[in-house]
Amino acid sequence: MSLESARAFLKEKAPDLEIIELEVSTATVALAAEAHGVEPGRIAKTLSLRFGDDVVLVVARGDARLDNRKLKTHFGTKARMPGPEEVAALTGHPVGGVCPFGLATPLPVYCDVSLKAFDEVVPAAGSTHSAVRIGTQRLAEIVGATWIDVCQEVDTPA
Repeated sequence: MSLESARAFLKEKAPDLEIIELEVSTATVALAAEAHGVEPGRIAKTLSLRFGDDVVLVVARGDARLDNRKLKTHFGTKARMPGPEEVAALTGHPVGGVCPFGLATPLPVYCDVSLKAFDEVVPAAGSTHSAVRIGTQRLAEIVGATWIDVCQEVDTPA
């Protein structure tokens, strides 16, 4: 499923976008940034979070860290990261390739405001070797994301 479900989703919602498939792994922010020739912040990482019985996806800039206090304030309870098997079952994508495109289970998607530092970002596309370049606002729009502030401030060089 994964890459193919992301491809089908993008074909329907954004047919002008091309999935980039690489020979090298892009399973981590550092690997993805190097492979795509961008700064780590421009990698849009998708994190699966469990709040009690609910699972959500949070898409944030690659160099941002989640702020547990902000998460608890927003969602009303402490966040827990599901294990790799649960993530794959819920999203249809393996860890390292998780994205908000072509999900196996409908999940709420949130984009952290940290992404707004960039006009274009590079999220994974369903596998550890695929990604897509997409406008930040467009990413949020095609996945029906809600903007939230749940990451720590990122120190950016002046």
